[in-house]
Amino acid sequence: MAAGYTSGMKTAISVPDHVFNEAEKLGRKLKKSRSQLYTEAMAEYLARRCHDEITEAINRVIDELGPEDDDFVAEAARRTAERSEW
Repeated sequence: MAAGYTSGMKTAISVPDHVFNEAEKLGRKLKKSRSQLYTEAMAEYLARRCHDEITEAINRVIDELGPEDDDFVAEAARRTAERSEW
């Protein structure tokens, strides 16, 4: 394999010119190849989306279990709110 050649799937994508130009500037600034920059950007995007799915799953479980009265939590929340500046 040639130096600098990355292994993995090759793909062609279309992006608006302004996005491409900004990405090129950022890549030069960070001293990263286009492939590395786009790979990191996509990995970050996917990681954020994964958290959304986890949050949605947790919310579904909470909805299924229903509300639970917890006097300690309610009192702690009240005291925290009193000490907070709004």
